[in-house]
Amino acid sequence: MTTEVLLDTNTYLRLAKRIRPAVGRQFGQVPYVLVILKVVEDEVHQSSKLRFNNPWFDEPEFAQERLAKQVRLSAADKAQIELVKGVLLGIVQLDLEKYTSHKRSPPGRADCWLLAYGQVKDAIVATDDLGMHTLAAEAGLKVWHGYELLAKLKTAKVVDNDKVREIYEALEANGDLTATWRQAKHEQFARIFGPKP
Repeated sequence: MTTEVLLDTNTYLRLAKRIRPAVGRQFGQVPYVLVILKVVEDEVHQSSKLRFNNPWFDEPEFAQERLAKQVRLSAADKAQIELVKGVLLGIVQLDLEKYTSHKRSPPGRADCWLLAYGQVKDAIVATDDLGMHTLAAEAGLKVWHGYELLAKLKTAKVVDNDKVREIYEALEANGDLTATWRQAKHEQFARIFGPKP
């Protein structure tokens, strides 16, 4: 039985250009399969900033890959996911301060849809959004940071040390290296980058 790993918007944008193919890729002994939902595509298309920063997103190679591997949901699944999404949004509203501290944005509808899908379909959500991690911990849902996914891809020999270095260099060059990725550099990937200086 394959376990789906859902790429949220930022995780997809950080990895999809450098790990080919990204969507539909199977890896590991479980095995896992990388999945992207239409809600992620919609999020990019609705954001002029994301479109501007990622002009490659709608290039045929990437658009066709996403389309070919798009998840089809039954009406029953959609209804269940909507129900869970509503509960998750409610949890956020009950303690908004918890999700907005340190200038963070609280998990929105797209975030809660991904987490709800994870709950309903027993999937793992790969996200670097700390608000989503907080909500997932509260609701008992499975999430990975983007660097955790990268570490698992390395263990499964989908990427090698050079590719990990290339991804880190690109994130640094784009000003997209989050605190969690920075911390993981000398912990998860100590054999590549060396221990923390």
